[in-house]
Amino acid sequence: MTVSDLMDSMEYGPATESAAEALAWLVDRGDRFGHFIAGQFTEPGDGFEAKNPATGEVLATLTQATPAEVDAAVDAARKAQPKWTGLSGHARARALYALARLIQKHARLIAVLETLDNGKPIRESRDIDVPLAARHFYYHAGLAQLLDKDLAEHVPLGVCGQIIPWNFPFLMLAWKIAPALAAGNTVVLKPAEQTSLTALLFAELTSEAGLPAGVVNIVTGDGAVGERIVTHPGIDKIAFTGSTEVGRKIRTATAGSGKALSLELGGKSPYIVFEDADLDSAVEGLVDAIWFNQGQVCCAGSRLIVQEGIADAFHDRLRARMAALRLGDPLDKCIDIGAIVDETQLSRIEGMVAAGAGEGALFQPDCHMPGRGCFYPPTLITGLSPASTLMQEEIFGPVLVSTTFRTPAEAVQLANDTRYGLAASVWSETIGVALDVAPKLTAGVIWVNGSNMFDAAAGFGGLRESGFGREGGWEGLMEYLRPKGTAKPLKPLALAERADKPAPADPLDRTAKLYIGGKQARPDSGYCRTVYGARGRIVGHVGLGNRKDIRNAVEAARKAQGAWAAASAHNRAQILYYIAENLSTRAGEFADRLHAMTGGPKAKAAAEVEATIDRLFTWAARADKAAGEIKAVPIRGTALAMNTPVGVIGALCPDEVPLLGLVSVLAPAIAMGNAVVLVPSDPFPLIATDFYQVLDTSDVPGGVVNIVTGSHTTLAATLAAHMDVDAVWSFSSSDISAEIERAAAGNLKRTWVNHGRACDWTGEDGEGRAFLRAATEVKTVWIPWGA
Repeated sequence: MTVSDLMDSMEYGPATESAAEALAWLVDRGDRFGHFIAGQFTEPGDGFEAKNPATGEVLATLTQATPAEVDAAVDAARKAQPKWTGLSGHARARALYALARLIQKHARLIAVLETLDNGKPIRESRDIDVPLAARHFYYHAGLAQLLDKDLAEHVPLGVCGQIIPWNFPFLMLAWKIAPALAAGNTVVLKPAEQTSLTALLFAELTSEAGLPAGVVNIVTGDGAVGERIVTHPGIDKIAFTGSTEVGRKIRTATAGSGKALSLELGGKSPYIVFEDADLDSAVEGLVDAIWFNQGQVCCAGSRLIVQEGIADAFHDRLRARMAALRLGDPLDKCIDIGAIVDETQLSRIEGMVAAGAGEGALFQPDCHMPGRGCFYPPTLITGLSPASTLMQEEIFGPVLVSTTFRTPAEAVQLANDTRYGLAASVWSETIGVALDVAPKLTAGVIWVNGSNMFDAAAGFGGLRESGFGREGGWEGLMEYLRPKGTAKPLKPLALAERADKPAPADPLDRTAKLYIGGKQARPDSGYCRTVYGARGRIVGHVGLGNRKDIRNAVEAARKAQGAWAAASAHNRAQILYYIAENLSTRAGEFADRLHAMTGGPKAKAAAEVEATIDRLFTWAARADKAAGEIKAVPIRGTALAMNTPVGVIGALCPDEVPLLGLVSVLAPAIAMGNAVVLVPSDPFPLIATDFYQVLDTSDVPGGVVNIVTGSHTTLAATLAAHMDVDAVWSFSSSDISAEIERAAAGNLKRTWVNHGRACDWTGEDGEGRAFLRAATEVKTVWIPWGA
């Protein structure tokens, strides 16, 4: 065929990338690999085969890590950590910079090896994955350089266990290792058993870059190896990317261990197309959103939600574009869709489509299917109901499902009708529509007129059952740091005991009620508890809340939270100032109540009230000064990192400073637009029931603050297990941290617990930026300026 013939037909010819160098790299190492521990490769042992999913050919034999080998990797990382942490930020920056340069120098080898091992098209691994991995090491070299100056009061966590998936093996490695090393941690990383080869190539690069032995350790194997890492007592932090089901197991397994945890899990991301969108651009964006990497992307735009008036026309254009997609040899530079990672995943895709396709109209183009390998054609299923299994469950393959909407409000409702919250795309040529809808979507990342845009400067991560924590940007680096110092153990405070002949309470008996939806409410249990002061004197009675009271409080909080979050930050600040003002007018009364309950000096009680007023002023001041920042990302546009409220926060308040602790928890939460369900100090609850009288006179909308008195040990699990609570904080002196983290695994809500450690409530600990981070989610909105 001549060139002129090709110009007439416009047919693609093969443009196959050579695999010779990558295969030679494998042969030079005997096609067998051990682990990389303490700067050296171990002898290969019993293990499993790495296969090319496009051909089924065996590429190499890998070693299944034994418990002893995992121990050795953790020990090597622990031994190396003090020296690595002790280096200056500049020294770590130089090492990260060297890694970035080595990735660029070996970019083609890494890309070809990735495609052989994973099955993704070479143009994706060559043009997206490897350059973005290098970008992460460059960016985090910069963060390492600045860390000593900009975050001087923070220190690394220690040894990090990192478990990465098979869909972006090398890129996920960069996302995990770069921030960990920049912060001064050491690493034990387990790649997916299906795709370990580029991680082992990276291990060689760490030696070339001069990283000290033990800073990076890589062990291979199946889920049993990951489980050993998760439960290993020598690991200080777990970072996991993978399925929601496994993420839930990891949350349960680490409960009470004190390990830091970040999870980037599954998704069912909406792709919303309005009738005023550029339809051809939206179709091209959709190709990238769902057929990129064969749809094996956690943030894939797998759920098309298209406006009813253009649905038929859009689907017609989409089918025509699908018919032009090329499926085949991933090493061919002309290929759009490569191979599914392995037979197991292919069978899962086939099974889900077969079970659910009958609910809608299935379209698969008549494309060439290779005679061998794990391939699945691009698939569109239209006419599905929002409740369809295929609309709700992650397929993790090249399968797009579709439904329609009429109004923007309905589009938002359909988009948010999922247990996930990882990413979303909005397509509209009307900037007002796009920027109105984008912040309303429950997702950690939103792309306006685009899809699958990533950069090291912009945080990436999910909400709901898509996990918690961020990767990228300063917010991603904070996942690998903690404040300096070691908190002291927190001594549990017992309830005051009754005197032999206790003096009665106030002459007029008052039984404090619960505070739910802006109203005083009797406890469902019908029981109350006598509260004794330090000398056994009766100071009052308090209701004992139960499961139903928690349920009622959460319902009230959920109902109020949307409007409260939509209120201006200035308005929320005014109300916090007003609370402080009204507390100030009753300062003497509150000081007397504190003195009567705790028995401390009157001056100490008065000082706590004044500190509480100061704390309210602090969060009133911050309410309109914590909006977020603009990220310098490599597009003609920007990425807005918005601090958005978490939602409904349940909190068990401190016992040791009952008023200051209550307000230190309440103020940052409501300042950032959250609604709260508070369980006040167990020994000293009456200060909270006095405080809701202040709330009543301070224009706090009903339901924004709810107070349920009762035992922390009784109410903690109920609050943590509630499926409509978005986060749980605990500063209780009771031993309930493990119970909260375990119960929170149900819907993977965020937790912030003290693990029995004390907090300096009068200092930075009590009002620092840790509260701001816990009270907000970083939502990244990518906004292009235009062509």
